[in-house]
Amino acid sequence: MSLRIHLVSVHASPLAVLGGIDGGAQNVHVAGLSADLAALGADVVVHTRRDNPALPRRVPLTRGVMLDHVDAGPAAPLSKDALLPYMDAFADDLERHWRLQRPDVVHAHFWMSGLAATRAAERLGVPVALTYHALGAEERHHQGAADTSPATRLASEAWLARNVDRVIATTAAEARVLVRLGALAERVTVIPCGVDLDAFTPRGRVWPRRSGMARVVCVSRLVPRKGLADTVAAIAGLPNVELLIAGGPPADELRADEHARELQALARELGVEDRVRLLGAVDHHRIPALLRSASVVCCTPWYEPFGLVAVEAMASGVPVVATAVGGLAETVIDGLTGIHVLPHRPKSIRSAVKALTSRSARLRAMRRAAVRRAAEYGCAKIAARTYRVALELSRDGRRRSTVSALQPVPPVARTADVRPARALEGGGA
Repeated sequence: MSLRIHLVSVHASPLAVLGGIDGGAQNVHVAGLSADLAALGADVVVHTRRDNPALPRRVPLTRGVMLDHVDAGPAAPLSKDALLPYMDAFADDLERHWRLQRPDVVHAHFWMSGLAATRAAERLGVPVALTYHALGAEERHHQGAADTSPATRLASEAWLARNVDRVIATTAAEARVLVRLGALAERVTVIPCGVDLDAFTPRGRVWPRRSGMARVVCVSRLVPRKGLADTVAAIAGLPNVELLIAGGPPADELRADEHARELQALARELGVEDRVRLLGAVDHHRIPALLRSASVVCCTPWYEPFGLVAVEAMASGVPVVATAVGGLAETVIDGLTGIHVLPHRPKSIRSAVKALTSRSARLRAMRRAAVRRAAEYGCAKIAARTYRVALELSRDGRRRSTVSALQPVPPVARTADVRPARALEGGGA
């Protein structure tokens, strides 16, 4: 009988358009992981919130994977930080469906998904694994007043670290933080996000290039913490380099995006508007061709839990300039597959890009090393490791720790902690 693995990804649907304010690496990871788990023989369901009334309740994604649209809150695009009031409804819906078709294991993605999944699984004795994808304390530290997370996020993340059956950290650094939050070390497993090595490869179609220009590519959501302004500033001192930025709303809606306007204004101010192009949202299947066209891929956020784009770039044979933060400090090997820089340092980015756009034997060696490094993150390997964790949990069943026995699943919506829900203009899930 197939192992029944249900993934809960409240705000990040595998069908979402990438590049929106909340559409990014988590969507890609959940889509790829679900398909690869099914390829290993699992029966997979992905539960996500319905954000469009026209979406059917269930949609087959690929062989062995069903996408389940859960009704929780208005069927409209909402910022993930506005979703907390609807997690009780999401959990209730999960519990009703799981009583009819009980999963063997639940794998939640992001802290709010963890709350909903844990509450729904508690009475049914279903074991729960959780991948955070980002930690509230880190986001609050790096974003300050710009952080819009609900006030209960930090306490909820710590509660989950102590009470889920397995924490799956994407980096060793994240694992150490989660142990400090209260997770038992023996219940923490490090499994990074995976890259599709069939799609991301040095060989294949290439995005059209401009003659005589080196190219820097950024693939990112258009939010300040991604450090895109630092990369724009870096290009100002490199006259033979162009910058392409993929992400945000569709190209015809970029004028309505606040950060897109800020980046374009900065490019005009620095006199590089003819060499900086904002592409808007680019379908994920077109990203490999874009990355292959790059001389260098820049990933220069102030904070990054993992940094999937950097791994996709390395798999495409392109060296990476990366800020030495979060997962980027682990995935990109300084001097071997790219160059580390400090956040908020355009001059440092400029020097790194200049070094990597020179034609040299070192650069060719770096490209080969990048491909070898990315092979360690192949989706098939990542899915196999995740499947083994699911198999262990299914055999062990739901644990009943002293903590969970004394502390019931916390209420996930408290009026004092809730900001008004607001539909996003041109936003994604």
